[in-house]
Amino acid sequence: MKRIITSGLIPLMILAVLSLPASCNKEEILGKTQFVMGADLSYVNQILEHGGVYRDNGQVKDPYTIFKDHGTNLVRLRLWHTPTWTKEVYGSAGTKMYNDLADVKVAIRRSREAGLAVNLDFHYSDTWADPQKQVIPAAWGGLDFKTLSDSVYQYTYQVLQTLSEEGLMPEMVQIGNEINPGMLLPLGGYASNGWPKLGELINSGIKAVRDVSKHSNIKPLVILHVAQPENVESWYSNITRSGDVSDFDILGFSYYSKWSDVPIGDISRYVADFKKTFKKEVMIVETAYPWTIENADSYGNIFNAGDAEPGYPITPEGQLKYMIDLTKAIMDGGGMGIMVWEPAWISSSVKDPWGTGSAWENCTFFDFDGYVNQGMGFMGHKY
Repeated sequence: MKRIITSGLIPLMILAVLSLPASCNKEEILGKTQFVMGADLSYVNQILEHGGVYRDNGQVKDPYTIFKDHGTNLVRLRLWHTPTWTKEVYGSAGTKMYNDLADVKVAIRRSREAGLAVNLDFHYSDTWADPQKQVIPAAWGGLDFKTLSDSVYQYTYQVLQTLSEEGLMPEMVQIGNEINPGMLLPLGGYASNGWPKLGELINSGIKAVRDVSKHSNIKPLVILHVAQPENVESWYSNITRSGDVSDFDILGFSYYSKWSDVPIGDISRYVADFKKTFKKEVMIVETAYPWTIENADSYGNIFNAGDAEPGYPITPEGQLKYMIDLTKAIMDGGGMGIMVWEPAWISSSVKDPWGTGSAWENCTFFDFDGYVNQGMGFMGHKY
């Protein structure tokens, strides 16, 4: 995600991998005891290196530990191919890239130290991949389709093999990020090249995950990911039938009320229908809701006063209620988990092409002084 636009009890299924034997397979993982409470912390390393401070119970603390302490059991991390812009945006002060493989290694290590599993999100781009853009990495520019498909395989394999060798194999892997129009456009766009071509690229990534898994104690679950529930049925029907993609474990989708026509009250039905239709585990892999309409910096916020949902005021209490109700809806539909997008993207001196600070500080689980706010409590709620 990145858009800058100026009941009865049910069996719970989760990824309890860190408490399982190292030799467990995906079938064993999917049968275990707990719901996935995930947080995308992709910005955290950069924030910590640019003045950001996180506090809990009156003390400065490690953000990975804070999330673990409040009920998080999985960290989602984005991976860009060669994001040189993340260094260049700082001018002469820029010393390193972020969200590249080196940064991801640091984040996985810190997640492991905090006792958290990991979902690695391959964007297959040098920058944000989402429904508006799926840009081929510069290193792959000009490749023909066959070579591009092989590059997806080789890159995915090499990244995961490197992580496996260093004891950092993720428990989940996303093949693409919000790939509604396809990936690696225009060659991987279904509108221009057809569903079979997109399916070939996705299958190349999946095959790499499975091949590396043969030599790893951790067998990552494969997630496919599109934005907004109203797009799920059509997209997954096309990719599984016309695209011939079947070897994935989790049907993932983003749910942001700001951009969706589906009310929160219908999410349970959608999740249940997806499970029944596609015979896959279902998970919301991106979501968020604001706790204030105020700004902590001059970087304009993405969510504003007009984005409030009925019954959920844009207040700390409203954010907490929204997250609890959404989580209940996923559970009631038989979903596997929820991942909140960038709940730690607090204001700092972090830069991107659109501003300095954060366009999301009003959607985090921290107040403007870096203290944990009420929204964080949804993970530890007694469901």
